[in-house]
Amino acid sequence: MFSIEERWSNWAGTFTTPKAMIYEPASIEEVSLLIKQVTQKQQTIRAMGARHSFSGVAKPDDVGVSLTRMRGLIQLDKLKQEATFWAGTHLYEIGPLLEEHGYGLANMGDIDVQSLAGATSTGTHGTGITLGSLSSQVTRWGLVDGEGNYREVTREDPLAQSLHIGLGLFGIVVQITIKVVPVYGLAYESSRITVQDTLAQFQSIIETNRHAEWYYFPGQSQMQLKVMNAVPYEQLERQPTKPFDNFIENQVLQGMSSLCKRMPQTTSLVSKISAKAVPIGARQDVSYRIFASPRQVKFAECEYAMPLHYFEAFLEELHFTMSRELFHVHFPIECRTQKGEAGILSPTQQQDSAFFAFHMYKGMPYKRYFRYMDHLLQKYGGRAHFGKMNRYTQCELKKQYSDIDIFLTHQQQCDPNSVFMTEYMRKILI
Repeated sequence: MFSIEERWSNWAGTFTTPKAMIYEPASIEEVSLLIKQVTQKQQTIRAMGARHSFSGVAKPDDVGVSLTRMRGLIQLDKLKQEATFWAGTHLYEIGPLLEEHGYGLANMGDIDVQSLAGATSTGTHGTGITLGSLSSQVTRWGLVDGEGNYREVTREDPLAQSLHIGLGLFGIVVQITIKVVPVYGLAYESSRITVQDTLAQFQSIIETNRHAEWYYFPGQSQMQLKVMNAVPYEQLERQPTKPFDNFIENQVLQGMSSLCKRMPQTTSLVSKISAKAVPIGARQDVSYRIFASPRQVKFAECEYAMPLHYFEAFLEELHFTMSRELFHVHFPIECRTQKGEAGILSPTQQQDSAFFAFHMYKGMPYKRYFRYMDHLLQKYGGRAHFGKMNRYTQCELKKQYSDIDIFLTHQQQCDPNSVFMTEYMRKILI
């Protein structure tokens, strides 16, 4: 089993550790052996996913595990429409693998570099009021628990409600079976819309489009609206992303972000320019090529779910707040929707929900901005995404997640020696 001692950092650089032993097992047996060794040494172990979480959920204290050598499609059951993958498979690998067999995922987010285990363990989601998160698409987990035993858990098992968003606390997930659908295309359209028109048309937009998301530019009255709707695969007119669009979304954004970092007083002007430069256009492609966009500019992020009916009221207050220029922020605020789903730690808590994501360019101060939004969102029932920056404490979790004690009981059953309970997770849960 390959191993290396190195300094660990997540993608955004928001969490680091000066030294950790990183292992890359290639089999379930090697994962089991590693957990038993860590237990004997009274250390902790953390599955790191693709290191794309903004919170400390993937941060190892002693030992980190990368499943990069456990990737790929294991089995496709066409009768049940289920596919089983090695848990280290990246999301960007899943689309092409399924397309070869005539299938795809029902929904994805706009970033696809995460591992399947990491994405489903933290509640990664896309947008669409009739669609759930990636976690909701899982039908079976194969994991190695805190005693080194391999076990399989299906949706019928009471443990599934905890594993739905398990945060890597029940074991190292090595295999995941996920629901799939017949392969399909998406017709994508980007347009400009005002805040007032968004407030007036929100319900009709989410009801008449399979996917809809908005980008609010801080302090500006004009937003970007992106909608996506299904197209039969055989009727698809593929139009790949234009290089110029990638140039605008990455190289130009990088340049403007660097300017804002050096001269924070320019953030309002940059936000204004960005709002006026919203691209207008449409294209079609197979679904996984439409869902995801390259993200080369690094940032810190927090995201909150709230009951759907609060969307308009919160957007209106957000616009009022950001128009006062309280913060030097130029990154747009992403607004999405999701169908409510079961799962003890699902931030939707079974309610159809709106999600608002707040970003700050890497190296720019974000704590006051994120703290303010956290406070503002409390009156709207906001619950933070576990994979993003958050202010969760044990007290807050008990307030916001009524079945947290069941979650903790299940965790102790799977991990009696607390081998997966890192310092960060203890801070939140205990």
